[in-house]
Amino acid sequence: MSELNDFGGGQDPSGGVLVVTTNDVPGHRVVKVIGEVFGLTVRSRHIGSQIGAGLKSLMGGELKGLTKTLVETRNQAMERLVEQTRARGGNAVLMMRFDVTEAADVGTEVCAYGTAAVIEPIG
Repeated sequence: MSELNDFGGGQDPSGGVLVVTTNDVPGHRVVKVIGEVFGLTVRSRHIGSQIGAGLKSLMGGELKGLTKTLVETRNQAMERLVEQTRARGGNAVLMMRFDVTEAADVGTEVCAYGTAAVIEPIG
């Protein structure tokens, strides 16, 4: 289970905000569109992991240290996205996406963004 958490991520279902990559949620209707929300984080590069990644890239294979860091970074951006949605009165984020960019050669910026909305079950 540890490797699943280290190298994968996703939504915590206990958060009270449903995050989906689709326009709608089957069995639900959108009652109110709140608008764009995002969660942003920038992680600096650790010199040790950079050296290790450089050596590993010479031999080939997965850069597990960097993979784990990126998973943690994406999860933090998603948590911030959920916090922003909740603060605006939403219970769902539709069309969630990630954007990842290099930040001035010192780190990686990860932005989770989507449309905050209020949804309710149909019927």
